[in-house]
Amino acid sequence: MKITKQIAAAALLFSAGFASAQTVTLKLHHFLPAGSTAHMNFMVPWCDKIAKDSGGKMKCQIYPSMQMGGTPQQLFDQAKDGVADIVWTVPGYQAGRFPITEAFELPFMVYSSENASRGLWHYATKNAMSDYKGVKPILFHVHDGSLIHSTKKHIKTLEDFKGLKVRAPTRQGTKMVTTLGATPVPMPLPQAAEALAKGVIDGALIPWEVIPSMKFQEIAKNHTEVAAGSPQMLNTVFIFGMNQAKYDSLPPDLKKVIDANSGAEPSAWVGKIFAEDAAPGRKSAEALKNNFYVLPAAELARWVKATSSVADEWVKDMNAKGLDGKRLLEEAKAASR
Repeated sequence: MKITKQIAAAALLFSAGFASAQTVTLKLHHFLPAGSTAHMNFMVPWCDKIAKDSGGKMKCQIYPSMQMGGTPQQLFDQAKDGVADIVWTVPGYQAGRFPITEAFELPFMVYSSENASRGLWHYATKNAMSDYKGVKPILFHVHDGSLIHSTKKHIKTLEDFKGLKVRAPTRQGTKMVTTLGATPVPMPLPQAAEALAKGVIDGALIPWEVIPSMKFQEIAKNHTEVAAGSPQMLNTVFIFGMNQAKYDSLPPDLKKVIDANSGAEPSAWVGKIFAEDAAPGRKSAEALKNNFYVLPAAELARWVKATSSVADEWVKDMNAKGLDGKRLLEEAKAASR
């Protein structure tokens, strides 16, 4: 009887260990707080979905706010090198490394975050995979569009940029700020709130969606927007990507789960989430009775004209790399509507 109980206990332990071994836990790393739109409304539901679709055989362990160490600029390589299994990051934080997808970061390019995110997936997987080697894209997306938030001076005309230092998120954003007449200060989003509060910068290009989680509305009281239906001032490309070797190591059934939750429609879903969360972000600034200014059509046209050289320069850069810059730009424009 005693031997039988020991055998049963050993079998139970073996069974538990076997079941545990069959559960794949993916380490997911990103740079925003757990209270952000990206974390709560996108990554948590996505992880819940793959857990459900896999019958509990695959799940995520999410590490927000760079809890696994490093900087936002290092996230892509953390996925490529297998430090993290999945990352969510801005490729453009490494200036010039991912030039082909920068087309979606040109000034006044994106009209619809949902449509542009869907189009970005098709564009990137067709044209830019050599830039993303070592990381399997799960989805690409853009956010709800950056606008100008400023501290002391409310920016209403091109002339108002003179003498100001403005945070730019990416290489193309840096060029945009220069053509508008301000001094660009490139930095990842997590650094921007402190830089504004300390007066290191006078303004920042940031979307509404992320304003509440980073408390920007308490620091920058002036907001300059474009009218509904106008192209967004600026946007940023994001990748949600997986270490290629980790994906390759999965059994076929779990690969199918990842594949079913990857692609154009998941990309569009995330773009839509960000677009929908712009309104609550704006309301957080309205609640504080902040100052708002919508660019009139004539002034917007001046800004568009002033920044047009940024796209021209990007086309030349693509041509210098042996690519057809004009074709890529037209393809990106069509995909951004």
